[in-house]
Amino acid sequence: MKSPFNVTSYTDKLIRDQQAATGADALILDPSVRSSHPTGGVVDSFNIRGFPINEGNNGEFAFEGLYGIAPTYRIFTDYVERIEVLKGPSAALSGIAPNGGVGGVINVVPKRAEEDLTRLTASYGSTARFGGHWDVARRYGDGREWGVRASGSLRDGDTPIDRQSETTGVGSLALDYQGERYRSWLYLIAQTDRFDAPSRPFLMAPGLQVPKAPDARLNVTQPWEWSRINDQSVLWRNEYDVSDRVTLFADVGGSRTNVERFFGLPTITSASGNTTSTPQFFGLSIDRHTYDGGVRARFDTGFVHHAVAVQASVYHDELYRRLTNGSPVASNIYSPTVAPTQFANEIPGRPRLSDSQLTGLSIADTLSVLDERVLLTLGVRRQGIEVNNYVSNVGTPLNSYDKSATTPVAGLVVRPLENVSLYANYIEGLSRGDIAPTQSGVSNSGEVLSPYIAKQYEAGIKVDFGRVATTFSAFEISKASGELSAGRFAATAETQVRGLEFNVFGELMPDVRVLGGISLLDGTLTKTAVAANVGNTPIGVPNVQANLGAEWDLPWMRGLTLNGAVIYTGRQFVDSANKQPIPDWTRLDLGARYTTTINGKNTIFRANIQNVTGESYWSSVASFGTFYLGAPRTYLLSMTVDM
Repeated sequence: MKSPFNVTSYTDKLIRDQQAATGADALILDPSVRSSHPTGGVVDSFNIRGFPINEGNNGEFAFEGLYGIAPTYRIFTDYVERIEVLKGPSAALSGIAPNGGVGGVINVVPKRAEEDLTRLTASYGSTARFGGHWDVARRYGDGREWGVRASGSLRDGDTPIDRQSETTGVGSLALDYQGERYRSWLYLIAQTDRFDAPSRPFLMAPGLQVPKAPDARLNVTQPWEWSRINDQSVLWRNEYDVSDRVTLFADVGGSRTNVERFFGLPTITSASGNTTSTPQFFGLSIDRHTYDGGVRARFDTGFVHHAVAVQASVYHDELYRRLTNGSPVASNIYSPTVAPTQFANEIPGRPRLSDSQLTGLSIADTLSVLDERVLLTLGVRRQGIEVNNYVSNVGTPLNSYDKSATTPVAGLVVRPLENVSLYANYIEGLSRGDIAPTQSGVSNSGEVLSPYIAKQYEAGIKVDFGRVATTFSAFEISKASGELSAGRFAATAETQVRGLEFNVFGELMPDVRVLGGISLLDGTLTKTAVAANVGNTPIGVPNVQANLGAEWDLPWMRGLTLNGAVIYTGRQFVDSANKQPIPDWTRLDLGARYTTTINGKNTIFRANIQNVTGESYWSSVASFGTFYLGAPRTYLLSMTVDM
């Protein structure tokens, strides 16, 4: 209620009740967010307010507000206490996103020891995927100042998608010390994600209409195509109270990702659904490091209260990659074929592909008066961007990048009543500029463009009715991008998205709870070198996204709760010319849970069905025009016992 931004948090309890295994599963009920990668795929990527997030190899999930810590491609919910979604650009708040995303920030708040806990879960997912989960927490010491929490899971088996199987292993450990003035947290995460025949997005050949979506269980990925991704992450956080009003903080952490995969990206080449794909061995190593530190202080100047934060940060990443190609494979989305087995042609060594360093220095002050009935936040961040790129598969220097930019933030909250907040903000996002491609016909090959600055204007109202809370916001985001025009590559393109968002959550009546909302988007290509495309809808931006989830505790059967969700997404385009649309779609999910006591142990049985009606639909579009099938009908069962 005191934040000048639209922020939604999804708690561990909601995630468990949804039986959400990944971050993409957990955010299914946010009307401002849509996944832009297929179910059964190797990446969690998103569109937030019409702009892409986590589309790339640098990883764009924040972990405790810091980039470079969370696993690169997918977040598993075993170690998640809650997932926060801040809608809109946030360069001044959290720094430049590693992949340049400006639509919002997805922040993972990890589990840590609170009360003592021993929780065990057994799970099943159709077709034959079984799992075991554990979550254990303890506090020690005379003042319970020491905490330990360990959680994780093992899952293995066939998924509802033909010929596909997935094996995942997750382990996390959170240690903390809570002293009188000094506090410290250490987080360790290791996860592995292994697919046979992973789902892949599709490309559409130019000049053709997107064909009708096939049965979502069908899979054109060959049974001999595969993916293996391993992640390790660590974060050490520290806080020291110099006084009751001044706190020093310092954080250090990093992550390492190793990727080995052998699969292709299918292109649909005919109206009858024929596809062609060239499998490619992709060996990738990603090393990331993050350091930050600063001070938070509170003081008064007359009747004005100040909450000031000063922070310096450094983010560094290095990517090493080796690519080799297999032979083309033909198939069909309606009748997939099995081609002769190919084997990955692995060549030793991974030449350097790129390295980058993002540095930031920021200061922000939240001024408040009248017992925090009026709050004004002002801040600024100076961001440095250094990037070196190398020749693919060779590792010799190709080009470099050294730019900087300053991004401000201003936010106002007025609370005329204790339960009503009026808010407005102006904030900018920052993305590293493109490098002009090295090819014939480009007069400025290798030139580094200045960072792209995205600008957001937003205003809204938040009302807490006691049992139900609502947020209504209106926003406008505009962002430049590079394109080739008249033989020169320059930042002459611009995308603008205007939107209205309404969110609601809470208890409508005793034993009936709702969560959902609607997002109305008006996306426009305001500038582009192709004159005919000016005024068109940007790739992957629908006009409507709506969600409604509800729970009902049955009054005549204590402990039994029924739940359901309806998810709707409007028409989207896979091309800037708006000649290749995918139709709107609606999905229905249903479920139930039963809470009881067995031998004195709290026990919860959960059953969920995703896509109850078995709809076949194209679900979403990534910013580069790939699109994918929605989830097939999927059954999820679990039993959780608190020991």
